[in-house]
Amino acid sequence: MTISNIGMLVLGVAVLVLVYFVWSALALWIQALVSGARIGLLSIIFMRFRKVPPQMVVEAKIMGVKAGIDLSTDNLESHYLAGGNVLRVVQSLIAADKANIELVFNQSAAIDLAGRNVLEAVQMSVNPKVIETPNVTAMAKDGIQLKAIALITVRANIDRLVGGAGEETILARVGEGIVSTIGSAISHKSVLENPDMISKTVLAKGLDAGTAYEILSIDIADVDVGKNIGAELETDRAEADKKIAQAKAEERRAMAFAVEQEMTARVQEMQAKVVEAEAQVPLAMAEAFRSGNLGVMDYYKMKNIVADTKMRSAIGGEDETERSCDDDKKN
Repeated sequence: MTISNIGMLVLGVAVLVLVYFVWSALALWIQALVSGARIGLLSIIFMRFRKVPPQMVVEAKIMGVKAGIDLSTDNLESHYLAGGNVLRVVQSLIAADKANIELVFNQSAAIDLAGRNVLEAVQMSVNPKVIETPNVTAMAKDGIQLKAIALITVRANIDRLVGGAGEETILARVGEGIVSTIGSAISHKSVLENPDMISKTVLAKGLDAGTAYEILSIDIADVDVGKNIGAELETDRAEADKKIAQAKAEERRAMAFAVEQEMTARVQEMQAKVVEAEAQVPLAMAEAFRSGNLGVMDYYKMKNIVADTKMRSAIGGEDETERSCDDDKKN
């Protein structure tokens, strides 16, 4: 294949591609023209070079024209290039217009770019949404635990969708309100008799401030009785006091045992000193014999006195025993 043939082939492919682009742009231009949406042919062609899908822009433009909403082609392209969902924004504008909700393109585009589903928000403004809270557990002043589940009916607030808090904040605030309301009740019976007191109290606090929703109603779906927390706390406290008393008693016992051991050691020490002193007596007597301070007769007299003393002590002990036995027999 010669160079001229290659050039003719490349030229032919380029012409075919150009014809395809022109034909597809011409088809979209005719579609927009017959639908009443005015979009220039060159604008459609140049969209491909700007990496904007012309089909989507034309469909969005036609959708808005048929609904009586004037949309700028440049706004549609810029919103797509910013990463937004063009068709969803246009659908939200149409839905808001039909529901007589004031919503402009820039506001809808801002909500969409903020990551919120603007179409769903408009639909929620017309048809409120019901959010169910998880099981909220709280304790009344009488110590009885209550478990409540609430149904929150909310409506989207279009003006606060940008920067407003979401469903998690609503659930957290309502849960906190339920806990505080039950906690302020004197008896759990009053809550069971009038569960609407929870919804009225919580609804009056204005919990939707700063959120993207407007709370229409709070309804208590279920209230169940849980544990007797007050009794459990008293039981735990009594058990703790018991353990503290046992620890103090053990401490006193240990101190008494230590004192007893100390006294025993002292007695043993004194006994050892007595034994040591008694061991010195024979040595002292021997020394007295050698020095002449103690005679043999004196020694025997001392022995007789000791023997008499032991005998009298023994007799006295026997008399006491006999008297106690006689007393027992009389009784």
